[in-house]
Amino acid sequence: MNNILSKEELQLTKASGKILNSSLAAAVAIIKPGVSTFDIDKVAEDTILSQGAVPSFKNYFVEGAGHYPATICISINHEVVHGIPSKSKIIKEGDLVSLDLGASYKGLFTDMAVTVGVGKISDEAQSLLDTTRECLREAIKEAKTGNTMGDIGHTVQRLAESRGFGVVRDLVGHGIGRKPHLPPQIPNYGSRGEGQRIVEGMALAIEPMITLGDYKIKLDKDGWTITTIDNSLAAHFEHTVVIEDGFPVIVTDICS
Repeated sequence: MNNILSKEELQLTKASGKILNSSLAAAVAIIKPGVSTFDIDKVAEDTILSQGAVPSFKNYFVEGAGHYPATICISINHEVVHGIPSKSKIIKEGDLVSLDLGASYKGLFTDMAVTVGVGKISDEAQSLLDTTRECLREAIKEAKTGNTMGDIGHTVQRLAESRGFGVVRDLVGHGIGRKPHLPPQIPNYGSRGEGQRIVEGMALAIEPMITLGDYKIKLDKDGWTITTIDNSLAAHFEHTVVIEDGFPVIVTDICS
């Protein structure tokens, strides 16, 4: 399995994660009203390249959509994932901005995401952010040898739905390592004990995607951007973890 890594590869993955989290932090730092998503993308790309890594999303090919045109996915408010940066897409006060970024360093990939509120946001929006971040934190605790992907998904679903939020079903976390997306899939819902079992050396990208309303999603006309079907707010947090000595080690540990 390509997401079970050698000790040397685990160390390279940690180096990749360090580069990635510093690059995402640099992108987050410039978010404010009036800034374009194009400018945010440029900061992310420049920071990755300056550290000897390569953006893993840029030119990434998906059947039916083509090659992704940017370094970072920037999704705003009701956009869940895969929003395309542009000079005309301007950040406003009160927005929820989700940033999803991937990098490759010496052939090892990492992936992370964070959602930030711009200026003053509603209490509901803040609760959504806090809960999604907590879902990620609790899900990572389940990523230990002997547990299953279902243990991770069940933890996310139970926490989010207990607070009245929707859990996106049609998008999942994934294995990662020698490629940016690998088996197994990691749904954010499910039952304990189901799915693939977690073993030593695995690299996993765990990423709760939670909504303020209906969990159903749709594809925008641009062929990339995924939005909530009811235009409710969405949040997305993600870390890459590796399993060492039976337990998860977060290799992307900035911004969330």
